[in-house]
Amino acid sequence: MKTTRVISGALFIASAILLSSTGMASANEITKCILSGKKGDISITPANPGVITAEIALPNPGWLNGDTPDQIVDGFEYCLAANIAHRAGFDEVKLVVSSVPAMIANNNQKKDLGMATLSITDERKKVIDFSSPYFSSDIGVLVKTGKKIDASAMKTFRIGVLQGTTGASFVTDHIEPSDIRVYSENPAMFAALMAGQIDAAVTDTAILMAQAAKSNGALEIAGQYETGESYGAILPKNSPNKQAIDKVIDDMRTDGTLKKMASTYLSGVWGADPTTIPYLQP
Repeated sequence: MKTTRVISGALFIASAILLSSTGMASANEITKCILSGKKGDISITPANPGVITAEIALPNPGWLNGDTPDQIVDGFEYCLAANIAHRAGFDEVKLVVSSVPAMIANNNQKKDLGMATLSITDERKKVIDFSSPYFSSDIGVLVKTGKKIDASAMKTFRIGVLQGTTGASFVTDHIEPSDIRVYSENPAMFAALMAGQIDAAVTDTAILMAQAAKSNGALEIAGQYETGESYGAILPKNSPNKQAIDKVIDDMRTDGTLKKMASTYLSGVWGADPTTIPYLQP
C-alpha cells in the first residue's frame, strides 16, 4: 500500500527559519553580474517603478548566492534577472522571498518574474506563464554516501519530494514507491535525509549537486532520471513583458552569456560534472 505524507516544514529548524523570512524584500544592485547587451534596448512595464521585482525561494546556492535577499549580489538566476533589468534600463533588482507553491499559485501580483529553478510544464502553464528556457535539468536521487540503489530498491524506499514540483510528479507516476513524503521546502527534506527519516531525496539534479557538495561527504547523488525538462522564469499569466523577457534570454543563449554564467556561478558550487552521474530506469 502506497503512503503519501505531507511533512510540515515547521518540524525542522532550517525550514522554520526560512518560512519566517517569507516576504522579506531587498533592492539589489546588478554591477557584480555578467551583463550582456545594450542597456535600455528593450521596453518593460515593471510591477514597481524603476526596478525589476523578482520572487525567489531560498536557499538556492549557485543560483542565488546569499541566505537573505540583501546578501545576494550574484548567482545564475539572480544575474538572469539582473540582465533583464539592465536591458530594460534599470540598475536594481528587487528580491522578494516566497516559496515554490506560492509562485505557482501566482499569489503576488506585484512581481515581474519568479526565479526558483522551476521546470516548464503544460500543467503549470494553465495558471502561470514561463519565459524561454534558460537551463536543462534532469531528476536526481540524493542518498547517504554508500547507499546502493536500483529500480527495485527505489520502490521500497521512503522517498522525500518537494511539494508541487516535477520531481514529486515523477516519483508518483514513474517510480511508484510505497512511501512518499512531501516537504514544503528543500531544507526540511534534506534534514530528514540526514536524520534517517527518509532513504532518498528526489528533485532536480542541479539542486542536489549543490547539497551534496556542501555535505562534507555525507551525501551523494546515486543516480538520475532523464526527463528532458528545462527551467524557465515564472511570469504572471498573460504578462505584457513576456516577449521582451524572452528576447533577453534568447540573446543570452545566442551570445554565450548563459553558458558563461553556468560556468561562473554553478560549476564551483556543484563540485562535479552532472554528465558523469549515471542514468537510471524507473
